[in-house]
Amino acid sequence: SRLGSGPKPGRESAGPTGMAPARARSRARGALVALAAGCLACLSSLPVGRAAESERNNWVVLVETSKYWYNYRHTSNVLSVYHTVKRLGIPDSQIILMMAEDMPCNPRNSKPGTVFHEQSQKLNLYGEDVEVDYRGEEVSVENFIRLLTGRHPPNTPRNKRLLTDSMSNVLVYITGHSGEEFIKFQDWEEITSSDIADAFQQMYTQRRYGKVFWISDTCQAASLQNKFYSPEIIAIGSSRQNESSYSHHMDGDIGVALIDRFTYYATDYFNELQVTSPQTIAHFKNYRFFTYTFLHANPEMRTDLFSQKAVETKMTEFFASTGRMRFQSGGLALRASAAEPE
Repeated sequence: SRLGSGPKPGRESAGPTGMAPARARSRARGALVALAAGCLACLSSLPVGRAAESERNNWVVLVETSKYWYNYRHTSNVLSVYHTVKRLGIPDSQIILMMAEDMPCNPRNSKPGTVFHEQSQKLNLYGEDVEVDYRGEEVSVENFIRLLTGRHPPNTPRNKRLLTDSMSNVLVYITGHSGEEFIKFQDWEEITSSDIADAFQQMYTQRRYGKVFWISDTCQAASLQNKFYSPEIIAIGSSRQNESSYSHHMDGDIGVALIDRFTYYATDYFNELQVTSPQTIAHFKNYRFFTYTFLHANPEMRTDLFSQKAVETKMTEFFASTGRMRFQSGGLALRASAAEPE
C-alpha cells in the first residue's frame, strides 16, 4: 500500500464503518461499570463494623535507640515485637524498623549474624527475613520526627516513609535509655515527651492516623507519655516516673543481658495472640506478670485521650493484619451497556 494509506502506528483501524473502536470502548466501559457495581454490592452487604474493619490499615513503628554492645537487650526487645507483628500478618511494607546498633555484626558477638532473647537460643531473631529500614546513625531524633510527620527530603525511598492515612492504626514501640520525660538516641542526643507530643499533633492535623498505641520499655517510661495531648492515643510505659526498668537475664556465652523484663513477659503474652484473638489492651495491661514482683517496676497506662475503652479495644486492632481474602464461588455476569450500538 502507499505510504500513509494504512493505519497510523499505535492507533486502531476504524474499519469500513468507523464503529469498531467505539464499540470496543463501549463494551469495556460496560464491563468496568458492572464490575464496580458488583464490588460495591459486596461491600454494602458487609455489616457496618465489618466494613469499617476492612477499611482500616495497620502500621508499626519499632524504634531501638541505643548504641554500643552492652545494649544488646534493646535490639532483642525491638526484634521480639517485630517477629510478633510479622507472624500476625503485617507485611514489611507497613513496618518501619529502626535499629541504632548492628548487634548481629558487632565484632563482640560470639555468634555472628544472630540475636537471641532467651538462653536456649532456639530462635534467631535476626535470621534471614528481617528488613531494617533505618540503621546506625540513620536512627536519629530528626529522622524519627520526620518519619512521624511525613516531612522527608524528596529523594527519601518508600521504605523509610510512614504512608499512613486517617484510617490507619499505628503501633509505636520504643526502647532505649530514658530519664524523666526524655529518651536518648545514639547516646548523644535526646527527644522529649513534648517533642513526641507535637509530632503526634502534626500527624493528627494532617490526618495521618486514626488511632495510636504507644508502648515504651525504658526507665521512667510512663513519663514519655506525660505531654501527649492529641486525640486517639493510648499509651503504656514499662515503668512509672522515677522507676527504672530492668533486664531479665544474662547469657554466659554472649556476655550481656539478652532482653528487658517488660518485653520478655510481653513476648510471652504476644506468643498467645492469633489474628482472631479477643484479648484487649486492658487484658494486656493486667497480665499476671506485669507486677512489681516480676518487673521490679510498675507499668502504667494512659487512656484519657482515647475515645474507646481499653477493655473494648482488641490487641489485634494494632498488632495484626486487617487484610482478608474473599472468594466468589460463581461467575460474575457482565452485560454490555444498554446504549451500546449493535
